[in-house]
Amino acid sequence: MGGGRTERARILDEYRGMIAESESLKGRAARRDALMAAVGVLEHLPISDQLHQNQRTLGHLFAAASDWVLRPLRLAQGREALVTYIEGLVDKASLERHVIAALVRFDGVPASGGEAESGPPDLVEHIKLRILQDSQVREIHTIKDAVDGMLHGDTCLLVDGETRGLLVSARAYEKRGVGEPETESIIRGPREGFVENLRSNTALIRRRLRTPQLKLELARAGRLTRTDIVICYIEGLAPPILVEEAKRRVARVDVDGIIDSAMLEEFLEDDPYSPFPQVIPTERPDIVAAHLLEGRLAILVDGSPFALIVPVSLWSLLQASEDYYERYFIGSFLRGLRYVLAALALLGPALYVAITTFHQEMLPTQLLLTVAATREGIPFPSVVEALMMELMFEALREAGVRLPRNVGQAVSIVGALVIGQAAVQAGLVSAPMVIIVAITGIASFAFPRFNLGVTVRLLRFPVMILASTFGLYGIVIGVLLILIHVTGLRSFGMPYTAPVSPLVPSSLRDVVIRPPAWWRSHRPAMSGYLNPERQKRHSKAGPEPWEQEAE
Repeated sequence: MGGGRTERARILDEYRGMIAESESLKGRAARRDALMAAVGVLEHLPISDQLHQNQRTLGHLFAAASDWVLRPLRLAQGREALVTYIEGLVDKASLERHVIAALVRFDGVPASGGEAESGPPDLVEHIKLRILQDSQVREIHTIKDAVDGMLHGDTCLLVDGETRGLLVSARAYEKRGVGEPETESIIRGPREGFVENLRSNTALIRRRLRTPQLKLELARAGRLTRTDIVICYIEGLAPPILVEEAKRRVARVDVDGIIDSAMLEEFLEDDPYSPFPQVIPTERPDIVAAHLLEGRLAILVDGSPFALIVPVSLWSLLQASEDYYERYFIGSFLRGLRYVLAALALLGPALYVAITTFHQEMLPTQLLLTVAATREGIPFPSVVEALMMELMFEALREAGVRLPRNVGQAVSIVGALVIGQAAVQAGLVSAPMVIIVAITGIASFAFPRFNLGVTVRLLRFPVMILASTFGLYGIVIGVLLILIHVTGLRSFGMPYTAPVSPLVPSSLRDVVIRPPAWWRSHRPAMSGYLNPERQKRHSKAGPEPWEQEAE
């Protein structure tokens, strides 16, 4: 105990010295950093056997915190104790019933002869094993452990004369109920979506992957938020080097706070300057389970309903979960249509600008005359028309998102119709340009992932400028530059365009078309090489032939 007091005195001296030094510093930022460092030192104090010292330390850390609750108790034989927690993070009914009431009724630890002793050395152990009725109780030895536990919803119990305390789990967060995701609506498939509570999200994944091989490793990031982060993977499917890389990247995040998984995503990407997303954000636990079964990882962030899936490829961003919930020929048709719409969303306005500006001979004569007649009297070149209409369409889409839901859709639709018709009648733009922009806008809504759709919408503008400068040659240059960029991208070290580049023939069948379930016998080679066999061959059960009964 003497060694513990010496360590405590040393830490207190260091804390006082840092506080005195911070007062002499010039500059607001320097004083702030010094105070934060001093608080970090104070948190590492060991729990004292003198209860009033622990109370003073916690009071120092939670000064001006109106939601910090301190409940003194008197145990058997006059032993003093403290129950402390953060109001709003605990279930007060459970706390009062299972913790406080149990401690008030506590009449001491029975001695070996059946009588009660005062101040037994195993008091904390006895309270932990025999008195507290909560399912999760763990011992702590430092003030930091107590603070972390309380900030995550636990209740701390400290007893006078003991150099260790107890954390009792009685968490009760206000949370949204599990419902259908609004950003990934489907016609057929599960309707459950992630919520902001981390343990609710891990339970949704556990319900779909009932195997002890599913690992959920906890990490924390954010100096002030101390946000819980869970790395999910299936042991034996996910490559260990990928798991270690995910842990390393999360551990390197040194920032004040992580509020949402989108903030963590920027720290995890291989190339943060690329417009292409290198992570799949999803609200659907069935999508997470499907990717985990392919050897990938999922990263969950407490407080965010979006899970992050890594590594990803360009083709997986163009695949929707509904592809696998419909018949395989329907899924293949929808996937092929999605590829066509993706090309149209990127190149539609650029092709119109290039053809009407440089390559009119590519149009049939009748169509050329119609386009020329509609453009007669338009004061702007095609590229200016396209830029004006595209920017207006983006403005209407952004306004529709920001406005209340009932008003936003009406504003987007009515605004597009009114402005488009008025622009044509005023002679500012031609009718074919309005049609092209409308078709392109519809095509951009076909992307299963919103972040990839935004990327294509942004790339549309430089491709249009290249088309207005060099015609079809400019479009070819723009497409080549995009292809060069995406083929050089990596997602957690894996090629972004695999299995097309580098070519992996065994994985190509699930890129362009959606093969039948009985054909998907192997996992993707890049992520599932540890256990490539997904199912046994010839696992399809066909109808048995009818057997005629003997007459």
